[in-house]
Amino acid sequence: MRRPPKPLSPYEAVFGELLEGLHPRLMAYFTAIPLGSVGVGTGTFDVAGTPRRWLWPVLWVLGRQGVMFPAWQRDVPFTVLNHPVVDARGFVAVVATRTFHFAKGDRRMRDAITAEPAGLVDHLGIARRYGSELSGVIEDGALRLSSTGLALRMGDRCIRIPRMIAPIVTLLERFDDETDSQHVSVTIDLPLLGRLYEYSGSFLYEVRPGEKLL
Repeated sequence: MRRPPKPLSPYEAVFGELLEGLHPRLMAYFTAIPLGSVGVGTGTFDVAGTPRRWLWPVLWVLGRQGVMFPAWQRDVPFTVLNHPVVDARGFVAVVATRTFHFAKGDRRMRDAITAEPAGLVDHLGIARRYGSELSGVIEDGALRLSSTGLALRMGDRCIRIPRMIAPIVTLLERFDDETDSQHVSVTIDLPLLGRLYEYSGSFLYEVRPGEKLL
């Protein structure tokens, strides 16, 4: 009996052979996690949140949904757990929980990366109400993703946010041989207003069998 094909991660489904241009130590992060296993990362964000306190009331609402948090802190320890879920097409959605260990308490950010006909889509929040479409390039062993569209799901309706007012998300994942660690940088900017939110830092990552997503 022929074995079913190995499930693909969202990144493998979208980038295909181009993914081989990544630094070898990043492959575990972007290729499919075996079912029954979980990817575990631990590290420290150099900065996390936003110093613009006038944004904090909005971020308080988003924080309750597991998207962004009303905080601004340096040297924030964090953990990330990546859990694979196979969809009906045989692709693997990567469901992630990032726990920020802020001085005032832990906060969890949740999202799910999927491969869609238009490319990668990051579904943000506990209820996954926010969908950020992403395009990416692989250069010098690193992956850079940028948002190309944002949609808000309200019940059965999906409302696209006009580009002129939609936040722009930029993500850079790279590996630093000198520090032997993976680096991540995420920024969220709004046209005319500039930087709204960010987090960046380094961590160690491995795939472990038999662990559960928190």
